[in-house]
Amino acid sequence: MSFGGPEGPADVVPFLENVTRGRNTPLERLLEVAHHYERFGGVSPINGQNRALIEALEAELAAHHLTLPVYFGNRNWHPFLVDTLRRMRDDGVRRALMFVTSAYSSYSGCRQYREDVQRAQEALGAGAPVVDKVRAFYNHPGFVEPNAANLRGALDVVPLERRAAARVFFTAHSVPLAMAKCSAYESQLREACRLVALAAGVAEWSVAYQSRSGPPHVPWLEPDIGLELDRVAGEGATDVVVLPLGFISDHMEVMFDLDVEAAERARDLGLRFSRAATVATAPAFIAMIRELIAERLDAGAPRRALGGLGPSHDVCAVSCCLPQR
Repeated sequence: MSFGGPEGPADVVPFLENVTRGRNTPLERLLEVAHHYERFGGVSPINGQNRALIEALEAELAAHHLTLPVYFGNRNWHPFLVDTLRRMRDDGVRRALMFVTSAYSSYSGCRQYREDVQRAQEALGAGAPVVDKVRAFYNHPGFVEPNAANLRGALDVVPLERRAAARVFFTAHSVPLAMAKCSAYESQLREACRLVALAAGVAEWSVAYQSRSGPPHVPWLEPDIGLELDRVAGEGATDVVVLPLGFISDHMEVMFDLDVEAAERARDLGLRFSRAATVATAPAFIAMIRELIAERLDAGAPRRALGGLGPSHDVCAVSCCLPQR
């Protein structure tokens, strides 16, 4: 299950209306964001990236003799979750395991997807599949190690004589402060950053946030990556390496907010900007998803996790990741 995205110019505004439903977002703001998509032909890469992930996962499951069908549902665009659950019900599926394209615990990255499932089940009524969710995987080796390899690859772009002085930033989607206080989002993100930096041999690093939205008077997680670029440029930095560790693929908020806006800001500041790739369909990451499935099929299967926090829980508490306190 994923966020969804437009797959043509005519989809952009209806998609954004779905995303912002109930928030009274002005049309002017929707059109402003629509320009981000227009820059890329009105197509978000996220659906295509998820289809590539599914294709890789199906091959991984088959190679390990796990004969499970894989379905795809979105929150905000086709294929919508309710349509996917209807198809599953009609196919005779009675129980399913949900992989959400988010590594961390938060309202928008976990609980909201579970609420989407509940609404879809209620809409379908009797016979709707029971849906469980795989655990958060921010500290799984299959997430940490390919990210570390991508960080090393981005650092390798920096000339050797400047590499030691390059500033390394891990970025993630900002969320309202009230929402962050109700989840382990910040602590899990920092632990993932620590594990990736350790595996990549990076001693100095910082966390920055990107893609904030909403009213300016509402406090969100900071610092913003743009302001951090201003700061390090003022301190005399020459090279910046950014890894969007809060994302698993290079979708619109990576391609526009980092590859366009942050890269242009860095250039204006005289900074050389290198952006590390996301895990996407790295073999270790796809193998990790297969492991997360296998551990729910067999209680005796190993539950791998790096660091001292151990593997996340399988079943979320009723009070877990509330939207705000």
